[in-house]
Amino acid sequence: MKPILSLSTCWCSSRHQDGYEMLKEMAGLGFEWVELSHGIRITLVPGILRAVEEGVVKVSSCHNFCPLPTGVSHAAPNLYVPTARDRREREQWLRQSKRSVDFARQVGAKKLVLHLGAVEFFWFNPDHKVARRHAALAGRPAAEDAAYRKMLEGVLSNVRGRQTVFRDNLRAGLQALLPYAAEKGVTLGFENRESLSELPMDADFPALLAELPAGAPAGYWHDTGHAHLKESLGVINHREHLAQNAGRAVGFHLHDVDGGGHDHQPVGTGRVDFGMVAEFWCAVHTLVIELSPRVSPADVAASRLKVEALIAKRFG
Repeated sequence: MKPILSLSTCWCSSRHQDGYEMLKEMAGLGFEWVELSHGIRITLVPGILRAVEEGVVKVSSCHNFCPLPTGVSHAAPNLYVPTARDRREREQWLRQSKRSVDFARQVGAKKLVLHLGAVEFFWFNPDHKVARRHAALAGRPAAEDAAYRKMLEGVLSNVRGRQTVFRDNLRAGLQALLPYAAEKGVTLGFENRESLSELPMDADFPALLAELPAGAPAGYWHDTGHAHLKESLGVINHREHLAQNAGRAVGFHLHDVDGGGHDHQPVGTGRVDFGMVAEFWCAVHTLVIELSPRVSPADVAASRLKVEALIAKRFG
């Protein structure tokens, strides 16, 4: 038994008007499975349902919100967040997340990837401050600059000190969503994020998962590009972070990061150590190649071949 290998529709959904033709294009690149990502407009749904019914592809997973709420025509995974101060937004997050669970069940997907919100800052964006100071290092490793490390620790401490109300809102939202997902047979995957203010903070994933009720249909979803970016900033060690969470992992988003810090690049063309990442793959995982719309079809196919080679090396 081997992991499912899938391609995310984030690569092509924005340029398609017909969901059937979109999935035919993906199948034509050698993919049996796809992930329906957070850019699926409601107008693409009829064609998607037809393609799934006819067996053009199978759906491994969906990404909240999928399909997008009526009237929204661009990818919007953070349109509503469970951490919001505004109760009405939290209610919309729950309603739209349940709708995504329903759609996942309808198309036969077993997993739904979610973002889990963020600490709100009205006048201060920690990412901008850290990015500016990191750029000033001019390529020097973050760990070797004491002033940068001190600044980063202060920013992370600030985020952690403000997170209580947002973390409590997140817990309440998950408590409401998990029984619904269990009823529908859909497992929730909590994705690691690239922003410093997004929750859970990287070090807090094990605690969040440990707090869930026994048997809860949820686990960790590892994004290779986000983890590499955080490692570059000195926030995490990519291998250590994976080791801490691999036991609860349910899936992976696979994409590379180039020398300029741009993620969602073709697999094997940048700085992510996919050989290391592959050491943590298990047969029950879902592996999703998640690429920028600017990536060529040839590079999509090449990414598939590179991941298939890693799968063959690990699983035979």
